Amino acid sequence: MVKINGKVVPLAHTVCASSAFLASLLAGCILHYDKIVRNSFFEYPDEWFPSVSATIGSFYPERSIFQALIALAAIPRFLLILGHYYLSGSITTLIIGLVRTLSCGGWVYITSTDDQDVHDLFMILYIALTLPWNVYVTKSSEKSKKWRKLISIGFFGTMVPLVQHFVKHKVHMVPGAYSIYALLGWSLVALDIAFDAFSIKDFTSIEINLGLEPLQQGTWLFKREETSSKPVNGVKDEKLVSNGKESKLATNSERDAPGLYPSTLPQVESYTYILTNTYNSFIFWTAVTSITCSIWYFPLWNMGLSGYEAVMVYDLLPILLYIPYVPQIIHQHAVLLGGLLVVGSHFVGLPESRLLVTGAGDALVVSAFVLNLKSIKRPEVNAAFTVTWLLGLVISVILKFACHGNNPLWPITKAENGGYHNIGLIFTTIFGILAPYVNSLHFAPKDSSKADGKTTESIKSNKYKFFVGLGFGSIIFSLHRFFTDASALIYWSWEGWNQETQGPLAWPWSGLTCLVMLLASLTSVRFSKNTWVPGILLLESTWVLCNRNITEWDNYLYGGLPYILGVIWTIPSYFAALSELQSVGVIILGFVTYAFISFATVWTVAYAFVPLGWLLRERIEVVIWFSTALIVIGLFVIKVPADTVNSISSKPLGNAFFKRILILTSVIAAMIGGFTFENRPTGVPQPYHPESQMITAGIWTVHFGFDNNMWASEESMAFLLKSMELDVVGLLETDTQQIPMGNRDITSKLAHDLNMYADYGPGPNKHTWGCVLLSKFPIVNSTHHLLPSPVGELAPAIHATLKTYNDTLVDVFVFHGGQEEDELDRKLQSEVMAKLMGSTQRPTILLSYLVTDPHEGNYNTYVSETSGMRDIDPSDYERWCEYILYKDLKKLGYARVSRGTVTDTELQVGKFQVIPETQVKKLGEKLYDTVTLDTAEEDAHLFPEEFFDEGERGHYYHVFNRPRYFSLN
Repeated sequence: MVKINGKVVPLAHTVCASSAFLASLLAGCILHYDKIVRNSFFEYPDEWFPSVSATIGSFYPERSIFQALIALAAIPRFLLILGHYYLSGSITTLIIGLVRTLSCGGWVYITSTDDQDVHDLFMILYIALTLPWNVYVTKSSEKSKKWRKLISIGFFGTMVPLVQHFVKHKVHMVPGAYSIYALLGWSLVALDIAFDAFSIKDFTSIEINLGLEPLQQGTWLFKREETSSKPVNGVKDEKLVSNGKESKLATNSERDAPGLYPSTLPQVESYTYILTNTYNSFIFWTAVTSITCSIWYFPLWNMGLSGYEAVMVYDLLPILLYIPYVPQIIHQHAVLLGGLLVVGSHFVGLPESRLLVTGAGDALVVSAFVLNLKSIKRPEVNAAFTVTWLLGLVISVILKFACHGNNPLWPITKAENGGYHNIGLIFTTIFGILAPYVNSLHFAPKDSSKADGKTTESIKSNKYKFFVGLGFGSIIFSLHRFFTDASALIYWSWEGWNQETQGPLAWPWSGLTCLVMLLASLTSVRFSKNTWVPGILLLESTWVLCNRNITEWDNYLYGGLPYILGVIWTIPSYFAALSELQSVGVIILGFVTYAFISFATVWTVAYAFVPLGWLLRERIEVVIWFSTALIVIGLFVIKVPADTVNSISSKPLGNAFFKRILILTSVIAAMIGGFTFENRPTGVPQPYHPESQMITAGIWTVHFGFDNNMWASEESMAFLLKSMELDVVGLLETDTQQIPMGNRDITSKLAHDLNMYADYGPGPNKHTWGCVLLSKFPIVNSTHHLLPSPVGELAPAIHATLKTYNDTLVDVFVFHGGQEEDELDRKLQSEVMAKLMGSTQRPTILLSYLVTDPHEGNYNTYVSETSGMRDIDPSDYERWCEYILYKDLKKLGYARVSRGTVTDTELQVGKFQVIPETQVKKLGEKLYDTVTLDTAEEDAHLFPEEFFDEGERGHYYHVFNRPRYFSLN
């Protein structure tokens, strides 16, 4: 029998790993220095230090030297992991160590030269796992805690300047920035190796037995030199400590998720608990909103129910928690795996597959939420969970506000259109790994001595469970419908631009919405004793929201903001009731209710495409009142034991918890202020060619901001609108402030990026598919119209007055007509539009979706003596949907630009010149007597050249393959 001291393991690992990196660096600098310091922008002498990736993976022989030596480190590496498992008795440490080592192999043996994306993915996973590895190893270390903490702080502190210099290199292209980034990268390598090197002190108490003799009873590969004082399997006696109090250790039969049940439970006031559950709540809301907006892509293209709506059943998969051993699996793995599936689903290109991957992730995340909620037995833990869950919702809204309406981790986003999935994967991995440890507190037993037998018996009735489930589902619906985007309640109250009584704009008042949500979340547990306060507030605010005579600021201030308080203040009572019930079935009933009401909101608008659509046609107020009624009924039937209420709402939760929560909310409040400042208008909008007195106007149906491949299309839309130098544009199919559309704000996004004024058009409570006006000219006034639609869907229209050159007022109409099948609707709508356009004596432009053949049928109502409007190009017979009409303006040009993959409809553009009123009267009908030219009379009137032939990004001049230009005859 040969016995080796355990310190040989970390020593061997340190020598092998260090030599691998140092030898490859030395060889690279000698053989290929100029090549490994070169990057995509600069070379020597601007860049002078090679990156880790370039050194170890770009050239032979340094690549082979590194891989051979790092392979030698594999054996001591695995022994190192096993040693830490032996010392700590933690299966989590073992799993993290193994996965981290495998990810190391991923970026070592798949180099950046082989596959940059795969290399980066494994590198990100390795760095993400480094935090929990360092935490767990440091926690179990007996002799090197101080040094390990310092090294860990140095490692993650170095990440900050590393990211800064990478941005300087990649975005700002600063010479030498990449060399500093590379030097910092090598520092991370050194710190990582040094962290494991300090295992030498801890491993001195370990013997490694080598030989053919059988091991002694009770020993394995490792044998400690002295008797350990550590408890077996982490349990020292029959008691455990949590929150400063002793309680009996739960037996396996009492636990919903046995397995990882640590000897010392985390405390609710710890930053680990607060941050982990807050972030995982953010992932919950990311998952829930991801699946609904992904589903919408399919009925959108099918023009009706597609079958993919059934994916909503994923939210009901917590029913599997009734199966033995499933709760253990969900507890241990659902948060991590579900979060990674949701955030990582953007790697899947095919929309159908991406939806299914997102749905699977959503099912796991929701199941973990249900397991936690139904398993919490201690009231103070329930209160802490409630507050952190609400803060996660607030953070999701703030990040959407920061990203102009898109959650940066959604499956419809990627790096090219505003996604931050790589960062999201890192945090999701970290907090997903911490989740089983943190959430183990949720399974700690309640002190049975305070149980109220009478109350406990009363909450077992099916009637009680039924109303609690319905009310809970209605709360989830209300949060999703109004609180998952900061501008949802603002657009609900919006009625257009007005110089005297104008409602709130999305900027800056979305920041106020976020602040009220934050305040409501922070104070929510204080109203658990007084359920009548949120109940009455909810009834009052719903009445204001659903009263069509109360609009703009009155609707927002007396309806929207109080509604936030009313809904959020009811949540602690519901969560307490669900924890007392400890019933998966009641929570699933809630999710069924949520799905039912969510579909009902779609029925109010899409009644022409769904069965029995007439039942809820244009009745969104009925749906909202139904939801509120269920919440209030449930609120007043809830019977929570007195000790539970007291624990939720007062001192037992602890001042330490609220102090830490106040620190976190201060950070969140600072985020709100910072993002509000960042989203400010970039300047006063100015037309592209003021010297020519020209207005370039366009019309585009944008399919709710989804492109053909289920990606958010705002960035692509902004590219084309900006490239075409549009001063005024009408956008159709834009009401994205609905649950299926993701509660997105594509209007603010485009207005900000293009530096334009914006009118959202008829709001999300008006039952239309929406229309938007963007303008480089100030909007003096705008009026919203809902045109007659006795058979089909409501047709929205905007009538806006713009202040253009020399203070000349120009009227612009944006209009979306009815469907082809609804002949009566289209006839009535054409008559009303003709009268509206004929009622103004100002120069006018119509940007529209008419559904008619040129010179036939309703076309002759739009272009008529009643309207006074003229077609921009009467010779274009290839139109059906989009038309541009005008009057009292000099037309200069007309173009049709293909859609690429952005939407299902082309962009039509017209160029007009604003001329003095005296000249308009002088020309009379000659203003419309024009000839077609091959090119413009002035260079400023030309359309952009980049869209000739094959064009740019799939956009090019089509139909007649080039723009048309006009001159007076």
